[in-house]
Amino acid sequence: MIETEDLVEAPPQNPVEPYLRTDRLPHIWCPGCGIGTSLNCFVRALIESKEDLDRLAVVSGIGCSGRVAGYVAFDSFHTTHGRAVPFATGLKLANPALKVVVYSGDGDLFAIGGNHIIHAARRNVDIKVICVNNFLYAMTGGQSGPTTPPSSITTTSPYGGFEPAFNLPHLMDAAGAVYVARWTTFHVRQLTRAMIEILHKPGFCFIEVLSPCPTLYERRNKLGDGLDTMKYYKEKSKIRHGAPTSEVALDKRGEIIVGKFVDRNRPEYLELMRAQHRAQLGDRFVEAPACLCD
Repeated sequence: MIETEDLVEAPPQNPVEPYLRTDRLPHIWCPGCGIGTSLNCFVRALIESKEDLDRLAVVSGIGCSGRVAGYVAFDSFHTTHGRAVPFATGLKLANPALKVVVYSGDGDLFAIGGNHIIHAARRNVDIKVICVNNFLYAMTGGQSGPTTPPSSITTTSPYGGFEPAFNLPHLMDAAGAVYVARWTTFHVRQLTRAMIEILHKPGFCFIEVLSPCPTLYERRNKLGDGLDTMKYYKEKSKIRHGAPTSEVALDKRGEIIVGKFVDRNRPEYLELMRAQHRAQLGDRFVEAPACLCD
């Protein structure tokens, strides 16, 4: 006699599971947070681009978004606060064959780490930066950060902030990034496609991912929950590829300009370094191996 349970098929495996450390789940992110959605897009970009995971390294700093490095099932590094970009730069220079991705938040990358990311873009270091922007310091209690829109209520601005916020695409464009884009966690297909593009493009690439923080930002500012924010992203986002980055600044609840704003080519850091050494050494110049671990 066939038992009933023998007829039940095993549920299909989620295609992203082999790329995650499932033993570390459930994750720490709050219900309605968009970081998990952005991670799903990243893994699907890795699948579609057929990246060699043995040549991939993910680097993060401190914060909710920084936890991504702990959940992916390949080489990853959880660094000190604000130091993800210099750590990633060191990885790339020591082993140029690596594909190095920095995955962190707006506070980590643009407050304590602001100096590092500006100069990495200026030098055109071949690293890919994914910045999940939820408009404040979420993990440490909801303080104001460099992207917090004016008039927003946070733990350090209980009566509403007054400081101007960074326009991240404009800052990265001015610093010299070769690829600059912004999407929200509502735009999962566009975000995945942008991640595929930066994996294939040499040089310093930057994607801003707007993400809800329903526990701290939305709740304190009476903006609803994570679903309400996704509806806002859907209703207020306007795709403008190639828009001047000076025109894509955000305010508290206005229109959101999304799209690919910058896609250009210029020599990346290692290329310039090798060219200088060739010019100085001539026939004595010896090309270093592509991977120091081979």
